[in-house]
Amino acid sequence: RARALLQQLPPQDCDERFCPELAEEERRQLRAFSARRRQEALGQGLACPVPAPCHGCPCRKCGRRLNKGDPGISASRLGDQFWHPSCFSCHFCHQQLVDLIYFQQDGRIYCGRHHAELFRPRCASCDQLIFMEECIEAEGRRWHLEHFCCLECDEPLRGQRYVMRSGRPCCRGCFESLFAEPCQACGDPIGADSEEVTHQGLHWHARAACFCCSLCRAPLRGQPLTCRRGRLFCSDTCSRGQDASSTASDSSDSAFASAPSPDS
Repeated sequence: RARALLQQLPPQDCDERFCPELAEEERRQLRAFSARRRQEALGQGLACPVPAPCHGCPCRKCGRRLNKGDPGISASRLGDQFWHPSCFSCHFCHQQLVDLIYFQQDGRIYCGRHHAELFRPRCASCDQLIFMEECIEAEGRRWHLEHFCCLECDEPLRGQRYVMRSGRPCCRGCFESLFAEPCQACGDPIGADSEEVTHQGLHWHARAACFCCSLCRAPLRGQPLTCRRGRLFCSDTCSRGQDASSTASDSSDSAFASAPSPDS
């Protein structure tokens, strides 16, 4: 319950004490933003049995009727209407509104988190609202300028190339040393700037020297292929040729191993 409340009503959205790094102008904007929301949009749903005059009224969300005495939720900011308790939820995330604290906007109810995000972007790193004139937008999310950093080394990435890893940015150096997949052909890491081909969970550089038939070396990009034991072939013929070569090699090794040594 406490976790749900912290998710729905982030304290940093309304109390500057939870935002110690804000500049004075940002603090002023946060105070004004919070006061305006409390005055214009904040409400608390009232849980009560549906009164007799509202017998048979439809739930505002699902439309199913509410009968006299049924448990219902009313929201004073939205007029004389009722919801089923399970229907009294945020329009955006659909979570039930713990303790029935809601914000209204254009006739819809929201949790505090998603109501605030109708007006201000939220930093994907610190989870605070952004009041600066500039921010960084990438992959559909936004960051304070100083918070767009590599997830491993904390190197600032503003104006730099990066790779997204688990929803967070990673510099090219850290990506290639820690996360890049090795090429099945050459064994080198497949860097952020390299084209990659994947097949059955295995990885190759997309260049012809790596992504090619294991027997005849024909390039396979855009061509049909066969994969056997992690090796690529352009045709069944090459695949059978590889098997024949392996069988001959195995027979030779076996014969050599079973021969007596010179000493004996």
